Amino acid sequence: EVQLQASGGGLVQPGGSLRLSCAASGFTVSTSVMGWFRQAPGKAREFVAAIRWSDGRTYYADSVKDRFTISRDSAKNTVFLQMNGLKPEDTGVYYCHGVYRVGFTNFDHWGQGTLVTVSS
Repeated sequence: EVQLQASGGGLVQPGGSLRLSCAASGFTVSTSVMGWFRQAPGKAREFVAAIRWSDGRTYYADSVKDRFTISRDSAKNTVFLQMNGLKPEDTGVYYCHGVYRVGFTNFDHWGQGTLVTVSS
């Protein structure tokens, strides 16, 4: 069974930091691109960051570039999102997402969300 288990959300003051984790299981992570999306109240889900597992290449939304860092731990099949300099507009539910390959077919899977609230 494919699973993406996200954790690490919480309440933080503006300017603070949080680290989100997403533990993957049930598929070969070396074939994957893993990422984070977020959804603020009343808004559409949006892309935040992604990492290509095979070579570590990273991708970021302009709104988080230079503040957020995505990384992976191959020994733990886990992706991290280090969030620094958090702003109130970063508030939302953060979802882990994975695109992985089985044979010649790509599949994708969403994890459950973890809530991040940035407020004083």
